[in-house]
Amino acid sequence: MLARNPDNHFLFALADLQRAVRAFADQRAARHGVTRSQWAVLVKLHREEGLQQAQLAKLLDIQPITLTRLVDKLCSAGLVERRADESDRRANRLYLTAAARPLMTKLRTLREEINQTALAHLSPEQADAFVAQLDQIKANVRAAYKTGCESRKSKERRNG
Repeated sequence: MLARNPDNHFLFALADLQRAVRAFADQRAARHGVTRSQWAVLVKLHREEGLQQAQLAKLLDIQPITLTRLVDKLCSAGLVERRADESDRRANRLYLTAAARPLMTKLRTLREEINQTALAHLSPEQADAFVAQLDQIKANVRAAYKTGCESRKSKERRNG
């Protein structure tokens, strides 16, 4: 059941939390010479090097032109390099440089600091339960979204 006070509604609280965490993360990431968006690119590449730019844009849920600008800046900073895709001349694959490796260690520590700050009032068990609840909420919303997409496609086939 939702709280009666409109200021306590889930969606508003979640949006406010997201903005606050993003601002805090941007502030802290700036100490390491990157933005939160650049940090996200670096983390994805650290986990899965050799992605094509189009694949990475899709994973990050950003427009390809936005990713191109981010990658341009990371290349200029010597943190990422583009390499030609051997199977597709039109595409580039992205790799972290050796200079990015120490930064990734610092950013991992920074992520832990941000998590500690955000969850400071919770016990480890409460924090785990909270994250599990967020995962369940995400699953609920994704399932509802998928159902809505399927319903829309079904209506288009009948009417189209």
